[in-house]
Amino acid sequence: MKRKVILGFLGSQLDSGTSPARWDKWRPTVSLAQHDDLEVARIELLHDIRHLKLARTVLADIAQLSPGTEVRLTEMTLANPWDFGEVYGALYDWLKAYPFDTEQEDYWAHITTGTHVAQICLFLMVEARFIPGVLLQTAPPRRQGSHDPGSYELIDLDLSRYDAINARLLTARQDAVSFLKSGIATRNPGFNALIDEIERVAVRSTAPILLTGPTGAGKSMLARRMYELKKSRHLVSGAFVDVNCATLRGDGAVSALFGHKKGAFTGAATERAGLLKTAHQGVLFLDEIGELGRDEQAMLLKAVEEKRFLPLGSDLEVQSDFQLIVGTNRDLRGEVAAGRFREDLFARINLWSYVLPGLAQRREDIEPNVDHLLALAAQALGRQVRFTREARADYLAFAQSGAALWRGNFRDLSASTTRLATLAENGRISVELVQAEIARLRWLWNKPGQAGAASGVSLDDLLGETAAPLDEFDRLQLQAVIDVCRQSASLSDAGRTLFNVSRSQRAVVNDADRLRKYLLKFGLSWERIRA
Repeated sequence: MKRKVILGFLGSQLDSGTSPARWDKWRPTVSLAQHDDLEVARIELLHDIRHLKLARTVLADIAQLSPGTEVRLTEMTLANPWDFGEVYGALYDWLKAYPFDTEQEDYWAHITTGTHVAQICLFLMVEARFIPGVLLQTAPPRRQGSHDPGSYELIDLDLSRYDAINARLLTARQDAVSFLKSGIATRNPGFNALIDEIERVAVRSTAPILLTGPTGAGKSMLARRMYELKKSRHLVSGAFVDVNCATLRGDGAVSALFGHKKGAFTGAATERAGLLKTAHQGVLFLDEIGELGRDEQAMLLKAVEEKRFLPLGSDLEVQSDFQLIVGTNRDLRGEVAAGRFREDLFARINLWSYVLPGLAQRREDIEPNVDHLLALAAQALGRQVRFTREARADYLAFAQSGAALWRGNFRDLSASTTRLATLAENGRISVELVQAEIARLRWLWNKPGQAGAASGVSLDDLLGETAAPLDEFDRLQLQAVIDVCRQSASLSDAGRTLFNVSRSQRAVVNDADRLRKYLLKFGLSWERIRA
């Protein structure tokens, strides 16, 4: 059985008393030796030099009550025991050198005695595991003078041990994750795992976050949701500032971001604070950061690292403490290699980096997003809008197939559902309306009269004369498959998109092999299609 070791401060008031009458009062530290069911091997008693006499009295009294309990007096001189920094620093230094032996000893931190500041510091030390143990809280008996030792209670700060609390924390996390997804019950495992991690980072970190993904993948919406989540937890108090860097050029870019002094350039009739200053204590979202010039990149790096910068035309630096979230549809690694993006800035913003998949890579999430967007469209129109059963089946069959390219991602899907909701007669989206919308989407993604324009390659380009004998059915199907391949990062990625439904019904999943065999029927290979 492990030895019990108690660490605590001497109570200059609660533990006081040197006359015989002291035995008639409850003294927290002395009471530790009075419990019949508590065998304490050692007490580490921290005290100020001014209370040395009292500390020795307490030591002697404990020795009288429990001869087997060792009391070690540790002098801790504090100029101001109510100064948090001083108390925390002194306690930290002592604990850092303390020879903890967790295999042989259990440690209890006594938080009933000492100043409130000392009690808080002990709590923080246990929470941070600088003290590898639990909190000990003692209480006096209900009737003074009864020689009753009172009561004691242990508090374990490991929340995983508290099922009810853990369940509430899990529910709170699930609510936060759902909030980041706008309440949409997404089904894509990779996307769900990504949002789950982003939720943890959003509430725990103030470091920059990099969101990469195609236009329309939802980077701006996710950034705003992260800000709103942080604000609901009182982690930020400032504004959310959303900037599209593609709209910033030359001196106008520096002025917009960093502000300027009056007269800094022709037309600067008044002083301007700048967007970085506006984001003080809030979140700055720089979308399409790859569009920033190198001068602006250098100024931004200084602002992120040092929380200060020089407005245009000013000799005095301005301070602004903001969290940075950036978005881009470019691979910044390639931009760095090409010399268009600063390597030091990329390293600074790349601590938390997430790639948001396009809609074509999350086809199982199309259905819940259609429901969500249709509800928003109906709310804007002020009337209920619903698919007929057949219309819904037709729309989803197309939307989730490889023929639907979703080049604009969620912007295309949002526009599509808005059109359907607006044109729905009596709030009912019919099969005829869906077929017309599908034709519109095909037209949107393909140049008139040229199959394969969406992917930049046609069957005639790939097959030559062997394309002529193909039935129209085979031509349309093969062209859709080629379009998906051209938009996918790998053969496996294309396979996952094309076999999204049937793959879940197979015991052994090999999407790449299925797709490779299909292409070979027409004499095609992945390399040839991607060339």
